[in-house]
Amino acid sequence: MMSYDGSATLKDRFENSRRCLTEMFPHEKRPGSSYQGFVKARGQVPDSVRESLQKHLQQEQRQVAGSYWRRNGWIPFAVDGSRVEVPRTAANAAALGCAGREKTGPQFQLTTLYQMGTGLPWDWRIGPGTDAERTHLRTMLGSLPKGSLLVADAGFTGYELFGELLREGLSFLIRVGSNVTLLKDLGLEVERQGNLVWLWPTKKRDQAPLQLRLIRLKSKTRSKLSRSHQDVYLLTNVFDERRLSVKQAAEFYRMRWGVEIFYRSFKQTLDQRKLRSRAPIQAAKELHWSLTALLLLSLMSVQALVQKHIDPLRLSVAGALRTIRQAMTCYGCWRYRGDLRVRLIHALKDDYRRNSSKQARDWPHKKTDSPPGAPKIRPAKPNEILCAKRVCDVA
Repeated sequence: MMSYDGSATLKDRFENSRRCLTEMFPHEKRPGSSYQGFVKARGQVPDSVRESLQKHLQQEQRQVAGSYWRRNGWIPFAVDGSRVEVPRTAANAAALGCAGREKTGPQFQLTTLYQMGTGLPWDWRIGPGTDAERTHLRTMLGSLPKGSLLVADAGFTGYELFGELLREGLSFLIRVGSNVTLLKDLGLEVERQGNLVWLWPTKKRDQAPLQLRLIRLKSKTRSKLSRSHQDVYLLTNVFDERRLSVKQAAEFYRMRWGVEIFYRSFKQTLDQRKLRSRAPIQAAKELHWSLTALLLLSLMSVQALVQKHIDPLRLSVAGALRTIRQAMTCYGCWRYRGDLRVRLIHALKDDYRRNSSKQARDWPHKKTDSPPGAPKIRPAKPNEILCAKRVCDVA
């Protein structure tokens, strides 16, 4: 409830949430009256409680999703990372450091698994801003259910990560750029569908090469596949085109943009671009519980939409938050006007057709990364063919 409140300070959010709770449960024991006491009590809650709650909410997601749990025969997940700023105190700076651009403050690295069928966060990891997204992803692979398809952008490439995904038996669809070299005609091909390539970095020549399928999406317009007019290259370990066609791959890669919308909802709509806790331990707890609050808000709303056979991807987090804030500020005069879920049904994105461009104007200080280029693809050399056969025979 503190995450839903729009006050500027944590103390004001605590007081408003406490007042709302006492109105909701007038006959229950009143909660503590000081924010400092709340922080101390929250610090006594072990991490195992939060982890158990997160697993429980994952089960709830599966039950609430219904037929939207799968899309095109897959359980699709997107993964992406983002940095969240914290106050520039000495304690935060010492514990977290700075991994962003020059003159930025201490930050958390947040990596999220996002369920693309429901638009809900599935799992997340938090660490100092210097942590790697791929390291966070490796710790979350065990939470992915059987039949998942992991979709990611070019920041999640690499021989070691792909190898681990293959060993875990997970299917993936990951974009690659010009920093990746792929080989063709390595002499180890088996009869499989699609454009077959091999990932075999020079430093990994003592290990077996990875056979993958390359999908090229031709970008005709700026808005459908990419921010640029460049083609998009995707690597996958799904070779059967009946299970994953080029058209389906393009649709899943477009759906991946939902994780970017999730981060925008968390930072902009929920006003969590910069945390408010001045100590690193409390800041981490604030971030964890704020993410849980957004998950609960979205889960309640998705449950209401699915019951009315409305696609959960139409959910407007801003509309749902507006409904919750109205209930928190005028609960006494609103409690008899029907179920909260009835009002959450109307928290939908606008469905009108836009006639003008939504592209933002250029800002002088905004970071603009160039999109990934095409991967380097070349035929295997004779010595590479011999080396590959020798490595595979030994394996």
